[in-house]
Amino acid sequence: MSLDELKLRAATRADVPVVFELIKALAKYEKLSHAVTGDVASLEAHLFGELGSDRSNYRPIAEAIIAELTGKPVGFSLFFHNYSTFLTQPGIYIEDLFVLPEYRERGIGKRMVSYIAELAVSRKCGRLEWSVLDWNESAIGFYQHIGASILDEWRICRITDSSLSNLASEQQL
Repeated sequence: MSLDELKLRAATRADVPVVFELIKALAKYEKLSHAVTGDVASLEAHLFGELGSDRSNYRPIAEAIIAELTGKPVGFSLFFHNYSTFLTQPGIYIEDLFVLPEYRERGIGKRMVSYIAELAVSRKCGRLEWSVLDWNESAIGFYQHIGASILDEWRICRITDSSLSNLASEQQL
């Protein structure tokens, strides 16, 4: 199969179950299947907004693209806008970029990053960012090959679950 048969497109509401299956495949690859606690309905609400009668309180907060090879979904990327105070410009943060293992090393990942870079440029974003697991040497090599800088001096900070609830409740004191 050649890349001439590759189609990249924005995910639609009908694609949400496929995107969720690809998320689970990504989690399996990263040995994090246990961390997938979300569901298709939540993903749909976050990608396309709430389906309920009062849409004013819930807007889409992320976007996704799907990579299809001869009509078969073989990868996806999920991303959202962030903001750089130093640049005073929006940016795009890629939360996930995943190609099924049997379709890797064909240029699909690079085409997906290029697609999102084109969106970033058209939206006047100042940067495109993502994280990579330190053990994922093949991904690190790929990202460096396409021109990404790996920022060793930065660390991700995360608060989840009960720690998040506990910290939020301190606001009420």
